[in-house]
Amino acid sequence: MEKSLKSSSANYGLYLGLILSALTIIGYAVSLDLFTKWWFGILLLLIVIILGIMSSMKARKLLGGFISFKNAFTAYFIAILVGILLSSLVSFLIFNVVDPDAASILQEKIIESQVQMLERFGTPQDAIDKAVSDMQANGSMYSIGNILKSIAYQLVGFSIVGLIVALVVKKSDPNAA
Repeated sequence: MEKSLKSSSANYGLYLGLILSALTIIGYAVSLDLFTKWWFGILLLLIVIILGIMSSMKARKLLGGFISFKNAFTAYFIAILVGILLSSLVSFLIFNVVDPDAASILQEKIIESQVQMLERFGTPQDAIDKAVSDMQANGSMYSIGNILKSIAYQLVGFSIVGLIVALVVKKSDPNAA
């Protein structure tokens, strides 16, 4: 992949990271309850996918309208990787350096939200108790280990989406041999 394509993808990753970081800072500053809302999670998910698609489309444009599956996926992946890493760094700093108490409060809010959801679905109380115990046993969501796990899971999940995006975005040059 040419240097300009990698640079373009990294730029989209920076845009993504800045958007996700801004939303994290806004959520922290306005209300930690925002992080427990299903629509907020879906918004973040859509932003990641849209910026990944935009990165792949820009790469195709830079290549004159034609791009291989590999280059389309690489453009998507670089953008997602940079964005998630930047956003995770900001989250780590906010919840471990700036205000560690907010991480504990947020974790309790998330546990409460999960309990309410499980109760709405009619989950038996012993299963709810086990779920709460498991969430508490994992420690802080913003510990280094949990952030690294989260990054890995996100990269795997978004890579699956990226494979689909690359299939759609790829376009072979009919004049190529």
